[in-house]
Amino acid sequence: MTFTTRRKVRFQHCDPAGIVFYPRYFEMINSVVEDWFAEVVEHDFNRLHVESGTGVPTASIETRFHAPSRLGEVLEFRLTPLATGRTSLKLRVTAYRGDERRLTSDSTLVFVDLASGRPLPWPDAMRRHFAMDSQ
Repeated sequence: MTFTTRRKVRFQHCDPAGIVFYPRYFEMINSVVEDWFAEVVEHDFNRLHVESGTGVPTASIETRFHAPSRLGEVLEFRLTPLATGRTSLKLRVTAYRGDERRLTSDSTLVFVDLASGRPLPWPDAMRRHFAMDSQ
């Protein structure tokens, strides 16, 4: 199952030419991941980071930029879990304006103990949501 959300391209996202400056896409991608954790996985980042002392840093990311996005456009972001490991999770995030793909980003998140920085096994409650979304 794919999680879908929208983001408006704002002035803060753009370079002087009025197109999204590529580092801002990574901020948008992170906000999509954060929303997915809150709305689908039912573990928002406050619960993870503050209450549980855990986190989900990005271990790897590969992004392809297919076409520029411009100030004022509304992009549809789609997050799809690809694979779940014992401590890691592979995700694909794509962004579209209408039928035109703007970016594809494949990343791996790792569930970690924030105090030690060491990977932890995914809790069953979270893993169940990944499995539901992978179908």
